[in-house]
Amino acid sequence: MRVLVTGWPSFLHGEATAGDVLSMRRIGSALADAGVDTESAWSPRFRPGALHLDDADPGRYTHLVFACGPAHGEQVRGLHERYASCRRIAVGVSVVDPADPAVTGFHRVLARDGAGPPRPDLAASEPTAAVPVAGIVLAPGQHEYGERRRHEQVHKALLAWAAGLDCARVALDSRLDSADWRHCATGDQFVALLGRLDVVLTTRLHGLVLALRAGVPALAVDPVAGGGKVSAQARALGWPAVLTAEDVTDERLDRWLRWCLSPSARQHAATRDDSSPLVTALLTEVGA
Repeated sequence: MRVLVTGWPSFLHGEATAGDVLSMRRIGSALADAGVDTESAWSPRFRPGALHLDDADPGRYTHLVFACGPAHGEQVRGLHERYASCRRIAVGVSVVDPADPAVTGFHRVLARDGAGPPRPDLAASEPTAAVPVAGIVLAPGQHEYGERRRHEQVHKALLAWAAGLDCARVALDSRLDSADWRHCATGDQFVALLGRLDVVLTTRLHGLVLALRAGVPALAVDPVAGGGKVSAQARALGWPAVLTAEDVTDERLDRWLRWCLSPSARQHAATRDDSSPLVTALLTEVGA
């Protein structure tokens, strides 16, 4: 017996959602734990180096399992044609039209909804690993720095590195907008959002300042050649995890990220000095 596990993330023109991928993993793990020889097929766009449907010879398998998503459409019907010699089972799927050949082509349908009483989705029972959550706050063009601007190069290097991290990446914008739900409407809301993160990756001064204000370590990169306001603010706050535009390498980013995710970095962020010399200077200046 050998089972090929498939789903919408298997199709070249499908999509890999978190729920679909976790559902396929749940089925693959359950079969493997039961001693069943199991392989999973993935879209070459999603996992280029994995097993793809075009390479999964139907003659290698006794069973095909289709996990999660709607049992619907031409791509699902194509599985019945390509794997006609296999016993085909759909599990955790939504049945929209019971008469659809995509549904009737399966020998057995174990639906989550649309055919019999609803059942919990497969992803609900798949164990997941705890990974850090990283907020990414990038500076805008800042044309006031003229020829010293290195924003494009720095952002390209930072984001290419971040894309390879095993973490949940959250794109954040410190610009406030009371009419757009995608943005925070107040500074308090933005600081509260930062406070839910494990680390902030930023090229923006207030990405650094407000992350530390929320007690969250920040890995800051100054996008201005020779150092600009981000480097200056890091010195003012006594925060060490800052790189200049000339110093951005994967090795240095890796080293500072490891520190930012350590307990000592979080303690350092949480115990910084809350005094404001600028406010004190202003009050002195106006005689208050």
